[in-house]
Amino acid sequence: MKIKSKGTRLGDLIVIFFCVLVILLCLLPMLNLLAQSLSSSQSVINSKVTFLPVVFNNENMTYHYGITMESYKYVFLDPAFSHSMWWTAILTVICTILSLTMTILCAYPLTYDWLKGKTVINTIIIFTMYFSAGTIPNYILMKTLGLLNNPLVLIIPNCLSVFNMIILRSFFFGIPDSLRESAEIDGANPFTVLIRIYLPLSAPVLATLALFYAVGRWNGFTDALLYINSAPQWVPIQLKLWQLIQNMTSIDVSTVEMVSGNVPRASDAIKAAAIMFATVPILIVYPWLQRYFIAGVTIGAVKG
Repeated sequence: MKIKSKGTRLGDLIVIFFCVLVILLCLLPMLNLLAQSLSSSQSVINSKVTFLPVVFNNENMTYHYGITMESYKYVFLDPAFSHSMWWTAILTVICTILSLTMTILCAYPLTYDWLKGKTVINTIIIFTMYFSAGTIPNYILMKTLGLLNNPLVLIIPNCLSVFNMIILRSFFFGIPDSLRESAEIDGANPFTVLIRIYLPLSAPVLATLALFYAVGRWNGFTDALLYINSAPQWVPIQLKLWQLIQNMTSIDVSTVEMVSGNVPRASDAIKAAAIMFATVPILIVYPWLQRYFIAGVTIGAVKG
């Protein structure tokens, strides 16, 4: 039984206090954005919103705390935005499954010492991690392959992350060789060893990598901006959100030019609602994968 001194307890309390303070500081912008999305446009225009939603009463021309869904109605009733949302969800699932498959198929063979050309393969893979052709050569390549304005251009080029592959390979190296050797003695081939031993023991790291791939694809913006120009049906949610903000900004600029003084943007409430609409779904994924973030999965797998 460990007994902590008063000084140690005080130090723990100070650390906890600063951690809570940092968390609150990180949450404040999100709370302000949520409050703006639930406030009326007139309240946002006049900067009446802080961390609680404010509604403008047209009858007596006053402001009061309350919730309105007018900004969310604007976003939900936009069929293009809803279509982009569903397409991004489907795209994220496809890319996550394909990326995990490619990562496993790349990392698992590199754990075998008898693999011919293992050093050369590792060198080539690591080389691609540090050096790339650049934006313009990549664009020319996609154009030559006929992938412009094609949904495959959002799937194929980024289906494998070298960094994630190295993480999974390192995890595979940590699995005791005696498990694989005992399975091979019983007649298991490498594919059976992968399915029956390696993948079940790798659930935590696979869940983590799946989260990395899912968040990366959901937040993907640059590839869609470069390669999806005349195919609105394949526009992901982040590019659609950027287009919405750009359109609103153009309207705001024209409004400001006709009015003297510093006029706040009238569409901030709609922008906030669109950002929340695009952010909340990926946040829901975290609780489902949190239980897999555990340590010591292989502890006790081999009893000596």
